[in-house]
Amino acid sequence: MNDSTKKTGILLIAHGSRRESANADLVMLADLVRERRPNEYVDIAYLELAEPTIPQGIERCLASGADRVLMLPYFLSSGAHVTTDLERFREEFAKAHPLHEFVVCAPLGLHPLIVDIVLDRLAEWE
Repeated sequence: MNDSTKKTGILLIAHGSRRESANADLVMLADLVRERRPNEYVDIAYLELAEPTIPQGIERCLASGADRVLMLPYFLSSGAHVTTDLERFREEFAKAHPLHEFVVCAPLGLHPLIVDIVLDRLAEWE
């Protein structure tokens, strides 16, 4: 199956918090992504402290019929969570589901638009 015929699932992954209000940001982000990517299944997962967990999120993507899961870390940098933890999950699921593709996307990082976000936040206090 080539990439153009694969059904894609998008899993937005955040660290997770004991504070429900902090976790709610990821839920709202997923709603916004769904609006712009209506042909793809979009779900959320948390690395720790909240549910759904990453394995639960990936299983939901697969249950939706996804052949490929894009694991997008809602993190600012490629720290240990992204480079080690998420890669470990990707490897485990690739081994358990060899007919599916699992990709860890780059974190938000130093994307050119992040500067606009930083300047916007600073402007709120000027």
